[in-house]
Amino acid sequence: MDKAHDVQKVTFIGTTMLLHVDGEKYEIDTAKLSPRLATATQDQRERFQVSPSGYGLHWPDVDEDLSIDGLIGVKHSAPAAVPTS
Repeated sequence: MDKAHDVQKVTFIGTTMLLHVDGEKYEIDTAKLSPRLATATQDQRERFQVSPSGYGLHWPDVDEDLSIDGLIGVKHSAPAAVPTS
């Protein structure tokens, strides 16, 4: 199965997430994005899982899920509908 995104690294400096994905680096202010991550401890922020499909990140200790597309601002168009006869 092809992954939607290749997450190389996720680290935090305070409430700022440093996300390395698909060969690009992003700085994301979690205080504006996720109250759960913003108030989590550093240890809780550092315990995350990348979904097997590469679509998202999950923090089990704070019950938070965020999509990579949403984090980096990627929008996909809906697949074209196939007409039925």
